[in-house]
Amino acid sequence: MADWHWELFQDDLLDGLPDQARIQTERLANEIAVRESMVFLDGVAFTGAGPGVRTESRGLLMLTYLTDVRGERIVVVQVSWFG
Repeated sequence: MADWHWELFQDDLLDGLPDQARIQTERLANEIAVRESMVFLDGVAFTGAGPGVRTESRGLLMLTYLTDVRGERIVVVQVSWFG
């Protein structure tokens, strides 16, 4: 996975969410980071336009995130838990 990782847009983004939501957020964000590392192989050397803000759902969780290709990271900007 190279150096790809994920991070939260704000430190308090997960405040108030149940433990299950936090676990699912970490799992899904890790999966997205791995996938993006395989899609954007150039990483830091990438010169095209990034994919912009996207949303992905899994079960009761919905993440809105930005892929920062040159930063080799996923930035989670919103977490919605429907549990």
